[in-house]
Amino acid sequence: MNAHLSALLIFTGLSGLQSLTTVSKVPVKIGGSITVPCLYESKYKNHVKYLCEGYYWNYCSYAVKTNQQKRPAEFSIFDDKQQGVFTVTIKSQKNLYYWCAVEIKNGNDTGVFFQLSVTKGPRLLDGPQKVSGFRGGNIIINFPYTSRGGVHWCRLGGSCVKEPSGSIAGADVTISAENPVGVKVTLSGLRTYSSGWYYFAKGDLKMPVHVTVKERPRATTQETTTTCLNISSSTLQPVTHTWTSAYEENTEAPGSFIHSLSLMIPLSLLLTVLLIVAITFWFIWRRHKETKARLSSATEAKEDLTYSTVIYKRGTFDMQGRAQEEDVLTVVVFEIFKCIKD
Repeated sequence: MNAHLSALLIFTGLSGLQSLTTVSKVPVKIGGSITVPCLYESKYKNHVKYLCEGYYWNYCSYAVKTNQQKRPAEFSIFDDKQQGVFTVTIKSQKNLYYWCAVEIKNGNDTGVFFQLSVTKGPRLLDGPQKVSGFRGGNIIINFPYTSRGGVHWCRLGGSCVKEPSGSIAGADVTISAENPVGVKVTLSGLRTYSSGWYYFAKGDLKMPVHVTVKERPRATTQETTTTCLNISSSTLQPVTHTWTSAYEENTEAPGSFIHSLSLMIPLSLLLTVLLIVAITFWFIWRRHKETKARLSSATEAKEDLTYSTVIYKRGTFDMQGRAQEEDVLTVVVFEIFKCIKD
């Protein structure tokens, strides 16, 4: 912010300048768009936020507001109340001067100034505005173009790390200028609380970058350590490889395999016992059926033995004198029929 603008802010009675924080000068491509974060204090959580367009605070005009239903196509605004930051996306380059502002009922609104720098060539910081990674992992951000001046990686509203290395929000930061027109920023040992808005600063330009750190999915990711043999020194050196997310989605966690194995073993034993019981029952049933068949055959053989009784009667004399002789001959004939069965 230049000197005459700072003096103007004092004379206009602008209050709460420390209540809002943003980047002061943002690079943008010709014809492109840029997203600018505006960090605010928790006391403004439920207040209306807006983007004010113009160089002077007292004369700036509303560009877009959070409570505005119909919004212009060249502006958008989003309020993340959980993180305490609202972002504005500017798709037009008709005006280069803006204010992040918070509406104060029964009082003066508070705002912070920033400007766009429409540039091309080696002065343009052309880097990504959104990056993501997993907890404990690494993120590499490349900025192919830079402007003159020192290189810094800063957390919005927090501390900065200058080249070559340092740490911010639990993550290690390494800054390396690989060539005259490129800078690489490496974030390692990420923590979930490392998420938030940062900016890459080179000279007076500051490129906002949002970092998202997520938990590793338990069932789809794994980290393995491979031990390799160093032939020259005849010593074993561990080398750690982390599978990429595309491969991790098809990888089953070791804990899940062990749990499945612990269920399969008792189930296999139970099936084996049931099979043995079924086979034993079948043999007993078969022997019972064969015994019953033999007993049935013996009964049929006994029924083939026939006893016959033959009685012969002679005529006897009746009471009128007629004699009838009766001879009784009992003959017992045993007829034995043997049945030979195959």
